[in-house]
Amino acid sequence: MIRYAVVGAGWISQEAFMPAVALTGNSRMQAIVSGSPDAARKLAAFHDVPEVVGYDGYDALLASDRIDAVYIALPNDLHADYTIRALKAGKHVMVEKPLATTLADGSAMVAAAQDSGCFLMTAYRLHNEPGTHAMIEAVRSGKIGEPVYFGATFGFQTQLGNHRLKADHWGGALPDVGVYCLNAARHVFAAEPVAVQAMASRPSGDPRFTQIDASLAVTLKFPGERLAQFFCSFGSGTSESIRIIGSTGELILDPAFKFDSSPKMTIRSDGKEDTTPFDQVDHFAGQIAYFSDCIAAKSPPEADGEEGLADMRALLAIDEAARTGETVRLDPWTFKAGIQPQMLRAFEPTTKRLLL
Repeated sequence: MIRYAVVGAGWISQEAFMPAVALTGNSRMQAIVSGSPDAARKLAAFHDVPEVVGYDGYDALLASDRIDAVYIALPNDLHADYTIRALKAGKHVMVEKPLATTLADGSAMVAAAQDSGCFLMTAYRLHNEPGTHAMIEAVRSGKIGEPVYFGATFGFQTQLGNHRLKADHWGGALPDVGVYCLNAARHVFAAEPVAVQAMASRPSGDPRFTQIDASLAVTLKFPGERLAQFFCSFGSGTSESIRIIGSTGELILDPAFKFDSSPKMTIRSDGKEDTTPFDQVDHFAGQIAYFSDCIAAKSPPEADGEEGLADMRALLAIDEAARTGETVRLDPWTFKAGIQPQMLRAFEPTTKRLLL
């Protein structure tokens, strides 16, 4: 049984991570690390977590033998510090996306994992989800021929006061939800982008968007003259879709990204249309169970720090392209093995959660 400390007890921890742990069968929560002790104690009592620790007690917890791994759900600019401290203390780390806010910090996190011998996993929950696996397998098996174009949307209305609207945390739709579109494109093409263009929009008079852009439209070029485009937004109606056009057909996954959705995949080829619905699963239980299996088996996770770093380099290039209006070219980067069938995990969603 892998013992986790949850670092940061905000919405994503309360809504998704904490409720999922009990579903896995191979993981449990040992501690909640939070700057809000009253709320943390309520959550600990609800989820039967033995310890509540303030941020000033984080290093002492890491130095103990009471935990095996940490889940970091802090604002983006804090990921590197809390991850590196855990790795240096000999603890495995699952960290939310994006990996960090600078390539230097992301590289330091990867180096810390290598030096410690512990695992660093970027929390790409869709890498363990059935609909995503079916999409990747359909592309790999040639059901639409060779993929030549990838398009995606991921947008919704974000509420005023959310920390993701703050520039100093590297907030915004791009690192928060655009990363899903980018990551899916990389895995569909099994390649890394070589050039990016982007344009951003920021409506005047909306207090949510005084520091960040509301929406971005992005175009990426991949090796083999393949193209991808995506739209991400914190100020749009809800949309979460993927469309892949191949040399002989097309594939649509809609919905595609949210953890409370039930994906549906449609393949159109040779004048035929086949639609496959997928049951909703608990994405967080899947990724937690997978990471705990990796730890127990001493087998490195697929969505490691380098996977997070690969997305970061493209995200930062997109930021630059949107800011300058120029095409930004990227140095060659090797795509790794990608999503594999043995990574698939499926757990029925839980309704046992406490939101404070």
